[in-house]
Amino acid sequence: MQSKAKDVDSYLTEVPAKRLAVLQQIRALCLSTLDGYVESMAYGMPSYARDGVVEVAFASQKNYISLYILKQDVFDRHRPALQGLNLGKGCIRYTTPAKTDLVRHGRLCRKWVIRLPCWKNGTISTHKVA
Repeated sequence: MQSKAKDVDSYLTEVPAKRLAVLQQIRALCLSTLDGYVESMAYGMPSYARDGVVEVAFASQKNYISLYILKQDVFDRHRPALQGLNLGKGCIRYTTPAKTDLVRHGRLCRKWVIRLPCWKNGTISTHKVA
């Protein structure tokens, strides 16, 4: 669902009750893992940007929960670890909250952050990510 919510807290009040807990967990995981990223609403969904570029987002869609990894090269590099999941070009689709694999998501989120070009020696450089 594309939302007109102004912030993530407002967005979460709009989602179906049966998805709320898992969406809150995805949010908490993004906030704890994506150091140096700014949480906001972009493209009608909760998004995480670095240097003004959205790289990660999630959404409650009509038929599934989506996790978007918007750096295609990063997503493609980790595609083998996502085998068995419902994948799009740059997203993972979970058809029910029970199928959401937060352990795998957290492990991959940590790998994505560490392997991004601007991550060096435990700090994020000031170079803009293309």
